[in-house]
Amino acid sequence: MNFLAHIYLSGENDLLKIGNFMADGIRGKAPDTLPNDVQKGIVLHRLIDSYTDAHPIFRQSTKRLHPMYHHYAGVIVDIFYDHFLAKNWDKYHNTSLPDYTQQFYKLLEDNYTILTEKTQKLMPYMLKQDWLASYASTQGIAQILLQMDKRTKNKSGMTNSINELLEFYDDFEKEFTLFFEELRAFVNEKTLTL
Repeated sequence: MNFLAHIYLSGENDLLKIGNFMADGIRGKAPDTLPNDVQKGIVLHRLIDSYTDAHPIFRQSTKRLHPMYHHYAGVIVDIFYDHFLAKNWDKYHNTSLPDYTQQFYKLLEDNYTILTEKTQKLMPYMLKQDWLASYASTQGIAQILLQMDKRTKNKSGMTNSINELLEFYDDFEKEFTLFFEELRAFVNEKTLTL
């Protein structure tokens, strides 16, 4: 799962959201200097990633992309799945997506000092381009894929995967919907033991 799903799956705990959001930039054990709930968010992020990568429905989605994108297929499906979460946001949350994302950006700004350096550097771009809300449109996803491709110096070809998203749109959406229900149940169970 990508940024939006990780934030959403943290529920209403703001510090858990922050940890879950910035976990990719933290290697090894979470620093003891971080608040306890931020550390739990990092653990939750890793549990979500492990569960997702091993799940048969997620793997079914990645198989569709693997011949063209190889080991980037999982990253691409993470982004596709965030698109379907954003597109169908009203089914999952009572707060509108634009309001939810603005609240999250403010949360990051209010807690700037506990963010990793990587997250601090990412913030201006994320806020200016409103990444999280942009996931709701295929144009927004195309832009995200282009940016991701640039990070790999255009080796991944991810920018082209918008074609597969459009071609197999209904298949990816059905897979996301089934998978996300199972993931939500898994996260609800795991957050009780963090």
